[in-house]
Amino acid sequence: MVTAQRHGEQIDRPPPPAAARPAIDQVWSWLEEVPDPEIPVVSVVDLGIVRAVDWEGDDLVVTVTPTYSGCPATAVISLDIAESIRRHGVEKVRIRSQLSPAWTTDWIGAAAREKLKAYGIAPPEGGARCVGDLKNPVVECPRCGSMATEQVSRFGSTPCKASWRCRDCLEPFDYFKSF
Repeated sequence: MVTAQRHGEQIDRPPPPAAARPAIDQVWSWLEEVPDPEIPVVSVVDLGIVRAVDWEGDDLVVTVTPTYSGCPATAVISLDIAESIRRHGVEKVRIRSQLSPAWTTDWIGAAAREKLKAYGIAPPEGGARCVGDLKNPVVECPRCGSMATEQVSRFGSTPCKASWRCRDCLEPFDYFKSF
């Protein structure tokens, strides 16, 4: 039952029928508008961290796989997702965390990789040629396209990025680490 007020008195009425619920495709489109809090140029859908959207009874359940189990943005992402859905009139939202299979940068789509590059972040693998192993990638500068780049620090502005610089244009940039 849903409690509502009419002329100052409480009334109970049944929840809206399933037909009044937003379609799953509609919810996915809303989630495409939820930016990643650390890289606002891409959405949580662009990054591939939203794994599923389903109705379970009266609850809308969004399953999320964090980029890694210790990601400091996980709580903020869950809050942002729930808040976005509630703004569209869905009150009963649950965020389910799913750690297996572990998230991988392979889940970042081509369009998201282009958004990262345009934002000045070298995307993982799609914007980098890996020579040997992933610990020694040859990374394309997202600003000038040069391959004459070097890692400054394996630690970047967020845990999922490393600091790099271009030896041609002399600009620093972040590289989104491959996972």
